[in-house]
Amino acid sequence: MVRTQIYLTEDQKRRLEQLAAAAGRRQSDLIREALDGYLARQKSGDWKEALRACAGMWADRDDVADLHERTRRESDERLKRLWDKS
Repeated sequence: MVRTQIYLTEDQKRRLEQLAAAAGRRQSDLIREALDGYLARQKSGDWKEALRACAGMWADRDDVADLHERTRRESDERLKRLWDKS
């Protein structure tokens, strides 16, 4: 193993101490376990999976209703300008 240092907020440190005490485990073990879980969820270079994970993330928002239409219109306009230049 390699030794490293990290900075935690006071709340993170307090909660980590509580979890370690309740589980009868070392804080370092819990940190490594959490980091392993985080790293396992990261798929390096898998942009399609990242894009799929974003699908529907604003579905419950009503303040961005025209975002899709506006974005599509702007994209179409840019593509038309590029096409007209060629």
